[in-house]
This record gives sequence, C-alpha cells and structure tokens, in this order.
Amino acid sequence: MPHEFDAQTAVRPEGDGRYAAELAEGWVVGGGVNGGYLLAVIGTALRATFPAKPDPVAVSAYYLSAARPGPATVAVDVRREGGRVATASVELVQEGETRIAALATYGDLARFGDDVRTTATEPVLPPPDECVANTLAPQEILDLAPMMGRFDMRFHPDHVGWAVGQPSGRGELAAWFRLVDGREPDPVSLLMVLDALPPVTFDLGMMGWAPTLELTAHVRARPAPGWLKVRHRTRNMAGGMFEEDCEVWDSAGRLVAQSRQLAMQPRTS
Repeated sequence: MPHEFDAQTAVRPEGDGRYAAELAEGWVVGGGVNGGYLLAVIGTALRATFPAKPDPVAVSAYYLSAARPGPATVAVDVRREGGRVATASVELVQEGETRIAALATYGDLARFGDDVRTTATEPVLPPPDECVANTLAPQEILDLAPMMGRFDMRFHPDHVGWAVGQPSGRGELAAWFRLVDGREPDPVSLLMVLDALPPVTFDLGMMGWAPTLELTAHVRARPAPGWLKVRHRTRNMAGGMFEEDCEVWDSAGRLVAQSRQLAMQPRTS
C-alpha cells in the first residue's frame, strides 16, 4: 500500500503533457488547499515528465486562485532539457481556472556533488519529546487547518506563545517535522514542507489564513531519513503583505531546502 502522501499527490498521465490529479480534502487550510501540497502535486507531474531528472531544483510558483478539493489537471510544457537540468512551465488547472502557474527546473540531485560552503546555521531545538506538539494547538487553529492532521510537528517551546495569546513578536517559528503516515522525506515532499508550518505572522499576533501570492523554492539535496527541522522567519511587512523565508534541515544537519514567499497579511477582523 502506498503512503497517504504518495496516494494524495499521485497523478495520471493523459497525454500531451497533461496529468490528472485528485486534490485531497485533508490538505485544506483557511480558504483553500495548502499551497505546499499543490506544489508537491505539480512536482509529481514534473518528476513523471523527467524520469532521468526526478528532483526539483528550483520552482517559482504564482498562486492565481484558491484550489478546492476535487479533480484537477496539471499541464506541463517542456521548455528545455539539457544534459544536467530540464526546465518546464506548468499550470495546475481546476474548473477551467488556472490555480497555479509555475516555472520549474529539475535535475538529479545525486549527481550534483556534495561540496557545501555555507554561513547558514542550523536551528537549535530541544529534543522532539521536549517540544510542543501541533496536536495541542487551539481548536480554532485545528478547525482552520485540517491539514495539521497530516503532520507530526513539535514546536520550539519559545515559539508557541501565539497559541495562548502571547506571541513573541520576533516573527520566527521553528519545529521538528515529519509526516504522520511514516513516509520518509524526499525532494518532492520538501516542496510541501516549505509551506507546512503555520504562517509566521502568528508569532506577530496576526492569526488567520495568509494567502500566498508567490513562492520560490530551492531544493539543495536529497534529505536523509528521519525528523526534519523547519524554520520560518519574516523581517518586513508592508502594504498588507509580508515575506516568509523558510529553511529545512535534515537529520544529517544539512540545509536541504529553502524558500521565500510573498503572502497577504491575515485579516484581523
């Protein structure tokens, strides 16, 4: 039996670069289906398009309208396939409307080498058993985001004040992360992980759904099995929008994925 995540991100080829998908109800958050999950559905279609280059390297997606659970079509237009990477434009369409328009570069991360030079610092988190489980979130948050049931997230104790009306105001959330179905992470699932935590605006005292306008993801390496560490930060809010920077670190202490997204500020009334 496939893992839940694989079954719910599966696509079926229909010819001419088109793939049929069924968007699952369990990935709803706020006013629509979670954007990271949608990226993973797109990512699965791209992996099927480029079997010799199965890994996302860079994906830049624009969210044009909210997706709903139910049938959808992923349309892939190959722009170039070279020796090392391939690039395609892709749209996720539902009910005749484009939900996401994206440009993606794919490759084989196992062939990219392991030379790493970075000034990035791994998040410091207490052991998972000493962190705060997402199952303890207020009922209003669980009702807003049924997709929370897909994850086992353990938040840094200093990053959960928002749940009791005492946000830190730093604009930072960090947590351990894994899928509840036991599936180990891979490059396509990282596209989902980059948008899995609650909006970082929760830590600023702004609760509610924060619709994504644009998200750019970079996948740097195939993750090792085990828990992931995920950190979201924001530094600027202006014009009713904010940026959210995400890092994902694997159990081997490597930075395996990064993203920046521009999202709408949650409505406070």
